[in-house]
This record gives sequence, structure tokens and C-alpha cells, in this order.
Amino acid sequence: MPPLREQVYSYLKRLLNEGALKPGSFLDLNALGTDLGLSRTPLRDALLRLEAEGFVTIHPRRGVVINPLDLQTIRNAYQILGAIEAAAIMEAAPSFSTADAERMLGLNERMRAALDRNDFDDYYTANLAFHDSYISRSANAELKRWTKILKDRLYDFPRRESYLSQWERESVQEHEAIARHLLVAEFQEAAAFARDVHWSFSVQERFIMAYYFAREAALGPLL
Repeated sequence: MPPLREQVYSYLKRLLNEGALKPGSFLDLNALGTDLGLSRTPLRDALLRLEAEGFVTIHPRRGVVINPLDLQTIRNAYQILGAIEAAAIMEAAPSFSTADAERMLGLNERMRAALDRNDFDDYYTANLAFHDSYISRSANAELKRWTKILKDRLYDFPRRESYLSQWERESVQEHEAIARHLLVAEFQEAAAFARDVHWSFSVQERFIMAYYFAREAALGPLL
């Protein structure tokens, strides 16, 4: 069984994923402690980890607030993920085979089919597996850890019930370009495409704004 602090961390991440903890709100630590039947120590340890990962901010004497996913956070995440994935592709190059690239193409076709039947859960699962084809080969544990943290921050804060079909279909085309480069051992080209197109904030900005901030745009500037 995982240590108690890990269990509390996973519980709080699940609440974030489900939308039970709202961005901008303060956590009721007393209620959480009562619900979990815990002392403050494992709860504090879990919250310190969530703060280090960017999910919350601990304000002395004021409490713990859930950080909103703002535009600058998304911009920063895209820049870091682009660099991380490009590095992972280059690290995977010596052992990457045509069979690995063909598997990625198969996962991409699974994503395309999932979109055709409006099954975003299967799309999401195949999408993570596609990228993990090269990320999992890295010997850098921190690279893999931060990839997961940043993707959790972007996609599971909370997990949205709807998706932007045009964006996902564009992503399928981008995935195919990455896999096609890998199929013919063009690792530098694949890495550059992942960094400069797939994870480029400027390239993806129109979709990012439509997906994350459409409601705010409809309401007008916030005062």
C-alpha cells in the first residue's frame, strides 16, 4: 500500500480531476482532515507536493487556494512540453525501430476512429500511448515525471466533458507527421515538429483560446 501522504495526494488529485475542488477557491482543511480521518501532517505533505507542481498555492495565515489554469500557465506548459518531447525523441533514436513508428501510426488511426464515433475517452487514452512511445524510453525520471504533471495540469484540471473536434483532428494530422518522420529515422525532423508545431503555443493558440477560454470571451472582460 502506498504511504499515507501518497494516498492523500492521489485523493486530492482525484477531487481536482472531478471538479470537486474549484479553481480560485480555498480548501477547507478542517473538513478534508475530518473526511479522511487524518492529522494535519499527511495532508500538509500532500499539499506541499501539489504546490510544487503548480496546482495550489499555500498562503500563510490565509489558507490553501486552488490555482486557476491561466493563459501564462498554459503558455509555459507548452514551451516546456515541446522541449521535453523533442529531447525524448532524440534520446529514443538509437533504439527506435520501424515497428515502433508503425505502432504509433496504428494508435493515431485509433484516435481518428475514436473521434469519428465521438469517443473522447478512447482518443485520450490512445493519445497518451502515442506520446509514451518515445517518452517511456527516456532514462530521465524527472523528464517523465514532469511530462505527467504538466499534462495533468492541462487536461485533468478538471477533465472536461466536451472537446474541440477541430483541434483534435488537427492533432491527428500532426501525430501522423511525427510518426512518418520516425518511420524513416528522421529523428531531428520529428523532434523539431513536436517542439515547433505540435507543442508550439503560437501555432495552437487559436485552439487553446477556443477550448479553455471560450466562456470567458463570451462573458466579456472580467473586472
